[in-house]
Amino acid sequence: MSDADLDELLRILSLTRIAAILKERLAFAQKDKWTYKRLLKDLLTEERIHRQDRRLRNRIKRAHIPEQWTLETFPYERQPGIDRKLIQELAELDFVKTGTNLVFIALTGRGKSGLAAGLLLKALLNGYTGMLQSTQEILNDLHRSIADRKTKYLLNKYSTMDVLVADEIGYLNLNDDQANLFFKLMDNRYQKGKSTIITTNLGYDDWGAHFRNSPMVEPLKSRIKQRCITITIEGPDLRSPAS
Repeated sequence: MSDADLDELLRILSLTRIAAILKERLAFAQKDKWTYKRLLKDLLTEERIHRQDRRLRNRIKRAHIPEQWTLETFPYERQPGIDRKLIQELAELDFVKTGTNLVFIALTGRGKSGLAAGLLLKALLNGYTGMLQSTQEILNDLHRSIADRKTKYLLNKYSTMDVLVADEIGYLNLNDDQANLFFKLMDNRYQKGKSTIITTNLGYDDWGAHFRNSPMVEPLKSRIKQRCITITIEGPDLRSPAS
């Protein structure tokens, strides 16, 4: 078989990593007198690692995580309102395994979205599925899907991922349809035992007005809070030069 034929076969089989390193590894194998079995194992291991890395990069890309938001780079020293030990415990991801929700309550600029994104990234790095999306974007997607009759599909999409970050509840008022859709989404995730991370500038007592005093508000809070860790951040605005 010619080199060109071999390259074509590797391309057809999508063995891109093997194609990239084959000549180098063949030279190593010849020099160090590798067995065929060792060479094959080495090539296949490299291909497996490459595919795992590619899948992880794709998961992170689809999750819409701002690249700079990690738990390791969070400015804890500038935000005394954060219990760093608690965040480190959450980073062990037991909350994902148990389907426990996290609710970060704070004014804008206190770091709640950064922490939520950092925890989501930890989950993705450990093989879980997830996404960060503003609550308004989630509900806009669901509301638009009514006309296309794709609501069931979208609810399933948002309901089955292991971790969903519903960012910024409370910054825009919701209409009745959106309030009902959000309740349905949270109810689905509750029933499936999935973890939702919510960031909001509203305390629980203020949710009624945001959801237009919908009769769904109390059942919604009940489902979220039944398995939930609430983290209230009272500290300086990290976006302020004076902080």
